[in-house]
Amino acid sequence: MADERGGGEDNVNDNMGNQLQLLPDNEEEEEEDDMETEDRDSKGAEKPTLITFDPSLPTSHAYLGADMEEFHGRTVHDDDSFQTIPVLPHTAVMLVPGQTLPLQLFRPQEVSMMRSVIQRDRTFAVLSHSSDAGDSEAEFGTTAEIYAYREEQEYDIETVKVKAVGRQRFKVHEIRTQADGIRQAKVQILPERILPDPLSALQLTHLSRLHMHPSSKPPTQSCKQAQRWWNKYQQRKFQCASLTPWPPWVYGLYDSESLMNRVKKQLHEWDENLKDDSLPKNAVDFSYRVAACLPIDDALRLQLLKIGSAIQRLRCELDIMDRCTSLCCKQCQDTEITTKNEIFSLSLFGPMAAYVNPQGYVHETLTVFKANNLNLVGRPSTLHSWFPGYAWTIAQCRTCESHMGWKFTATKKDLSPSRFWGLTRSAMLPRIPPGEGEEGREGSRLFCL
Repeated sequence: MADERGGGEDNVNDNMGNQLQLLPDNEEEEEEDDMETEDRDSKGAEKPTLITFDPSLPTSHAYLGADMEEFHGRTVHDDDSFQTIPVLPHTAVMLVPGQTLPLQLFRPQEVSMMRSVIQRDRTFAVLSHSSDAGDSEAEFGTTAEIYAYREEQEYDIETVKVKAVGRQRFKVHEIRTQADGIRQAKVQILPERILPDPLSALQLTHLSRLHMHPSSKPPTQSCKQAQRWWNKYQQRKFQCASLTPWPPWVYGLYDSESLMNRVKKQLHEWDENLKDDSLPKNAVDFSYRVAACLPIDDALRLQLLKIGSAIQRLRCELDIMDRCTSLCCKQCQDTEITTKNEIFSLSLFGPMAAYVNPQGYVHETLTVFKANNLNLVGRPSTLHSWFPGYAWTIAQCRTCESHMGWKFTATKKDLSPSRFWGLTRSAMLPRIPPGEGEEGREGSRLFCL
């Protein structure tokens, strides 16, 4: 977000509170804090074999404070129904269903809107603006439902702190502005197309008892035993393919279980510590979890949001994960910041999650072990840290000085990893080499279409 808003005061607001005067009585030290320094810790650093950090801490968003009022239940709108929902203003987040959205709201209009939303069904609209595609008006978005809420008043400023979660995709039909300035969107709830098993029409009912089910997989197995079980399961599942002119692997390309298994293999390559138990079991929720964790730009994420089938969404995500090699600075587009081999999870939600800073800016932050071509600005601070036990330092691109994220350093010796990087998705661009026959084609990155 730093590169989109430019320099000046807005550029300062992209950190987690580093603009506060930590040393107000010592101007010399204050000037020294503003100097850029080159990071040297990443050189020769190795990945830790054991992570001792509690991955449940980032998901709690404890930095928002305790004693938030929690809500239970869920609002579900009928597929293809038309709803009128208030629109969250001043947000640059492209929300995915199932993704957590923390908010700190100060503007009177936003505070008033949230109070009204809490009194109704706790649902508001998050529009999917794609700055990459140059869209002036958003055509799609996601409903968000509040599950935790608190109001505060400090220095005569009313503040609302919110934890919400993405629910359903929608298409925008009309947006109108009320007299109080709050925008209301008339939207159509987009359905999820649940496709049947590609061989379901050929399977004989009286032989279904012979079929293996994923729930029958033994709980504890070695990698080789698990692979043998999976091969046997696939063989039995696609045995009906012998009655068709197509081989079994063709049907595997459109089988949700096969696609989920392939995506899990890719996720384990990205993160060796990832546990399958932490991932959703059904294909729809699983595809959205993966979409929320992929460090892709807005244009690609919008393509994923437009897809109404989990199977097609998983196929696109596999293509992205196969072809994405590294992440570059979005501003200068040629400075490599990190590679996909450095990505790891420090949260139960995966390697990337949304966090909000004290100024209300939401950053979708990707955790990586090592990053290159970054300069550090200021000194480490634990104030408002999204990862308890770690101090953060602002990181900028060495080439164009765009804000890229933060370096996190452990404040205790027994905490592992001792250091890592949090890169904001809005400042990164995935490097995806063109496939065969795509050389010279403009816009080949949008292969999801």
